[in-house]
This record gives sequence, C-alpha cells and structure tokens, in this order.
Amino acid sequence: MTTTTPTSTAMNTRGQRILLWTVPPAAALFVVAYFLFPVFSPPLSPTMTPEQVGAFFTDNVTGILGVAILCNLIACSLVPLFAVAAVQMSRIGTSSNVFTYAYILCVGVGLTAFILADYCWGMAAFRPERNPQLISLLNDMAWFFFIAPVGPIIVANLCLAISIYLDTRPDPIFPRWVAHFNIAVAVLLVPSAFSLLHKSGPLAWNGALSFDLRLIVLACYIVVMFLVLLGVIHRQGEEREALI
Repeated sequence: MTTTTPTSTAMNTRGQRILLWTVPPAAALFVVAYFLFPVFSPPLSPTMTPEQVGAFFTDNVTGILGVAILCNLIACSLVPLFAVAAVQMSRIGTSSNVFTYAYILCVGVGLTAFILADYCWGMAAFRPERNPQLISLLNDMAWFFFIAPVGPIIVANLCLAISIYLDTRPDPIFPRWVAHFNIAVAVLLVPSAFSLLHKSGPLAWNGALSFDLRLIVLACYIVVMFLVLLGVIHRQGEEREALI
C-alpha cells in the first residue's frame, strides 16, 4: 500500500507553483517590449504605402531588431501558465482528457503565430535596403500573424470552459465563473479575425477592436488566470494534506 507523506505532498504542487510564479516577470518583460517596440508606438497603419513602411523600418532598425530579439527570448515564457491550467484540467475526473490535449495543441499553435510575427518584423528590419514592396509584405504578414489568428486561442478557452462545465462535483477544480470568463474572452477576441478585411476603422489591425481590445483582453486573461490557478493549486495542496 502506497502512503503519502508531507514531503511528497509538497512536491506534488511545488513544480506547479514554481512554474506559475515565473509568469509575473515574464508578463513584465512583455509590457517592456510593448512600450519599446516602435511598431506599436503607435501601431503602424495598414494604409501606409510601401515607401512609408520601408522608410519607417529604415529609421527604426535598432529598436525593431532589439525588441524582436527580446520577444524571441521570451516568446514562450507564458507557457507555464497554460501548462498549469492543462494539469488542472487533467484533474477533472468527469471530463475526457481530449479537452486537455486540444487545449495544449491550441496553445502551441497560438504561440507559433506570435513567434512568426516576431520573425517577420525582424526579417523586415534585417535588410532595410530591400525593395519597400518586400518590407511592406513582411510587415503585413507580421501584423496578420499577430492579430488575426485568434481561432486557436478561442478554441483553447472553449475547451477549458467545457471541461469546467463538465465538472459536476460539489467541490469542482475550477470555480464555475472561470468557465463563463473564458467564454467571454473567446467572444471578445472574435473581432480580430476580421482584420483581414479592413484597412481602416476599429476592425483594422491597428483598430480599437482588433488591436486595443485584443491586447487588453489578453492582459486581463493572464492576470485573472494567474490568480485563479494560484487558488486552485493551494486547494490541491490542502486536499492532499487532508488525506494524510
């Protein structure tokens, strides 16, 4: 018969706590990158001509490449948040693990799009002497990779929400409101998908709905889920200690 000791109990949640507490400094680095990135201050307009885009990248090579390098180094630094969420999803006994697998895959696809955006901006600034048409093309690709691919994030949120709804135990892993929150976040991200159709207005890649709302929603999501997962891990530790 296997027995659980206080030491093994602590180890069961220690890794999750360590990973989760890497999220605040990672988020801080992203905030720094945002304010240092010339492309975002303010966001480049889709109505800029190739010549204007080329001139912008020529004038801001150092800043763009510097932030591209920073984002390359920290691109997956928020993975621990989603990894801990996936671990907790797997604890929901009444839900199939297929939701956890789908969640992990969607997070991976979403992060890949972010990394591709970073590389496209970096490539555009790497050879500023290129034809402005090519620099403009790379800039367009970067913005579309950064703004438009919200599908994986939406599906990941829905997988988490469905898992929570299927957890019908009296003391569920996640509070029920977390499922409502994930669905609300998924809905608020939908407008970004339509940035492919607009060069101006709130749905353009630099618009209030596609850019500002998207970043605000994702920032709030990271903060809320960090606090939620802290509570979930704390309860997990208490439950294991009660079984000793």
